[in-house]
Amino acid sequence: MKHRDFDVVVIGGGHAGAEAAHAAARMGAQTALVTMSADGIGVMSCNPAIGGLGKGHLVREIDAMDGVMGRVADRAGIQFRLLNRRKGPAVQGPRAQADRRIYRTEMRAEMERQPNLWIVEGEVVDLLVETGTIRGVTLADGAVLRSASVVLTTGTFLRGVIHIGDERRSGGRMGDKAAVRLAERIDSFGLPLGRLKTGTPPRLDGRTIDWSSLDMQPGDETPELFSFMSHAPTARQVSCGITHTNARTHEIIRENLSRSAMYGGHIDGVGPRYCPSIEDKVVRFAEKDAHQIFLEPESLSDDVIYPNGISTSLPQDVQEDYVHSIAGLENARILQPGYAIEYDYVDPRALDLDLSVRAFPGLYLAGQINGTTGYEEAAAQGLVAGLNAAARANDRERITFSRSDSYIGVMIDDLTSRGVAEPYRMFTSRAEFRLSLRADNADQRLTGKAIALGCVSEQRKAQFDAKMEALAQGRERLSALSITASQLNDAGLNVARDGARRNGLQILALPEADFELLLPHDPELAKVSTDIRRQLGNDAIYANYIDRQARDVEALRREEAAIIPAEFDYADLQGLSRELQQKLDRARPANMGQAARVDGMTPAALTIILSRLQREQRKRPA
Repeated sequence: MKHRDFDVVVIGGGHAGAEAAHAAARMGAQTALVTMSADGIGVMSCNPAIGGLGKGHLVREIDAMDGVMGRVADRAGIQFRLLNRRKGPAVQGPRAQADRRIYRTEMRAEMERQPNLWIVEGEVVDLLVETGTIRGVTLADGAVLRSASVVLTTGTFLRGVIHIGDERRSGGRMGDKAAVRLAERIDSFGLPLGRLKTGTPPRLDGRTIDWSSLDMQPGDETPELFSFMSHAPTARQVSCGITHTNARTHEIIRENLSRSAMYGGHIDGVGPRYCPSIEDKVVRFAEKDAHQIFLEPESLSDDVIYPNGISTSLPQDVQEDYVHSIAGLENARILQPGYAIEYDYVDPRALDLDLSVRAFPGLYLAGQINGTTGYEEAAAQGLVAGLNAAARANDRERITFSRSDSYIGVMIDDLTSRGVAEPYRMFTSRAEFRLSLRADNADQRLTGKAIALGCVSEQRKAQFDAKMEALAQGRERLSALSITASQLNDAGLNVARDGARRNGLQILALPEADFELLLPHDPELAKVSTDIRRQLGNDAIYANYIDRQARDVEALRREEAAIIPAEFDYADLQGLSRELQQKLDRARPANMGQAARVDGMTPAALTIILSRLQREQRKRPA
């Protein structure tokens, strides 16, 4: 393929790239997914797990937009657990241990059967720029792929360096070469760059682990799947082992800290605070005698075990010593040493809310290149970048997500308005509207939007329409009920007998109520499916809170509607400190909501900006 025209070119076949390419193709754009090897599409470079707290919300939202991560994870899942099960639905997070091989195979199959999508094997070494606009890419073999939009999803490959103790080698991940020529090309763009790091633990041979001495953790009896289209797991389900570090483990690590790449001063990049290496844990939590380790199978077809909790950049001989000091791992064989990887990223404040690079129209960035960590964060960005790359190619309006409608919106707003000082990871605590942004209602929040954009299959649309109709009918029947306080007391609910009558939705909001209690009052409710019952119950629990939260949502929407032009001159504003002018000039907030979240912003400064915006708006011709 020497020369070919496309609408969209996506660089990189990881989680961001796969999601971006699929999204662009679903939008009808002729899309090329360029990857060094088609076998690398969907590779899980670190822990073969999907989801978790906050991250599970992102996967559900990707799925609600008809993205691929959720349904692929469901096919590859070998253990499903709903985290925070004892807490409310707003902070619960679905998680699955995945079979690495199944996931990669299924993800590649999704790409190959998607219309409008071509997989191109090759290395991108240059971006075509014409009059300041990105017009395609050049491959190492000289092939030119022209396009209206390019999505860059380089993961940890931009000038990636692998560290094992004092050993350094160039690489995007173990066994794959780094993208050096592309990094040098990006240098020439003058974008703000930084260095980050992440790490991974040694992989162990499961046949050499003493499983009989360990506690085992099974998955949930009733698996909580990711995709609204999935019904049951298809892979065999397994348990994970649990062990702990101990005083001897910590002693070995402390004695060798100077040999760690991180603590020996070999790495400049900042690592993820919420996923620390075992060296970090031993130093930062010196008072702890032990740290938990989950021994997680990587595949049903091999014996590789991922010891979740002992990520490291220590030399291999030290890794062997501390692994062998751990209960159950006394004779464990290391198949691949743990390592740290350091790589370039672009300050995401150089991006707009559609993940386009402001200085270079037609270029979109997604994934770890934007300073994030995690498959789920990468895939969610890929979705947004792919949708917008296709929208640009087809002369459609840009597609954005709000803090009030999705965790995707929270993440992108955080990145583009605040930047990152360390690899960004999604948590439920980051979302101020988390009571309404639950994992269980992601389809209600986003699938209608996806249908309007035209990026949803007919099968998903039909299923969504049927679900919304069932919910509407259920709410109607529940709202029509009128049950006395005395009847509720007789049914075992602790309410005042002289209290007011309640309808079915009000009753489901009570702590001890369940759907079964309502059946005697309307036998037709027995026809409501289990899934719809659960959804109606969750919606009822949060209804009052969401009504109050709606006022805050509306205030945020008003702020987001006050758009700040890209060329807005902050240096010309009297009354703003020089420091704040510089921060605003770097951040380039897209609207007043983002401006309010710039570090150091004050109400007085916001008033000055808003006043100037209103004055300039009045000057514009009607």
